[in-house]
Parts: sequence; C-alpha cells; structure tokens
Amino acid sequence: MIDKELLEILACPKCKGEIEYLKTEDKLLCSACKLKYHIRDDIPIMLIDEAERIE
Repeated sequence: MIDKELLEILACPKCKGEIEYLKTEDKLLCSACKLKYHIRDDIPIMLIDEAERIE
C-alpha cells in the first residue's frame, strides 16, 4: 500500500498529469498516457521505460 501523502504529490513523469493508485494490482496508473507504474517494496518505480503499457 502506498502512502496517501506520497500519492498526492506524485505525477506521471511522461505527461506530468495525475496518477491513480490501483489497489488490487498495487500499481499506479496514468490514464492519459495509458501507463502503469510498478511499486516495489512500497517504492513507486516512476521510470517511463519500466512502465507497463495498457490498451
């Protein structure tokens, strides 16, 4: 689970837009870019190259 305060300040590194926390997948989603960012050991991996693309 990601800290609520951290989630409020995080932005997508690609578009600088809002991201949402997907609790069931434990990932962060940028709907605008259609990217999911992984979270490892409670640390968001906000690297565009490591993000998962969604359709």
